[in-house]
Amino acid sequence: MQIHAATVIPAFFLGAWQIFLSRKGQHAHRAVGYLYLLLMTIAAIAALFIHAIMPNSAFFGLSPIHLFVPITLFGAASALYGAWTHNIRAHRSAMIGTYIGGLLIAGSLAFMPGRIMHAVAFG
Repeated sequence: MQIHAATVIPAFFLGAWQIFLSRKGQHAHRAVGYLYLLLMTIAAIAALFIHAIMPNSAFFGLSPIHLFVPITLFGAASALYGAWTHNIRAHRSAMIGTYIGGLLIAGSLAFMPGRIMHAVAFG
């Protein structure tokens, strides 16, 4: 869980910076983009080891929120492919989708009552 949190928190801020403030195509945008995707990939893989809400589930302790793991990994790969092939529309869509799905939606679900992050944040 610590690895997941340690990668998600900076990814949240880096992703926001990338979307709203960075100059697209510049060296800093590319460097931060690679770091963001690395953090998101590590966070997604680390999420597979968090089983607190359904430890005895028939699916190896995975809960519905774990559906965001393959979505995030696919989005990260698609973002890289779009950038490498200079398909800006595909790159932008994958990056924004990864941010919205992997951070905003999954993050919001993680703070629902009964989840560990709700207890950590709200007592």
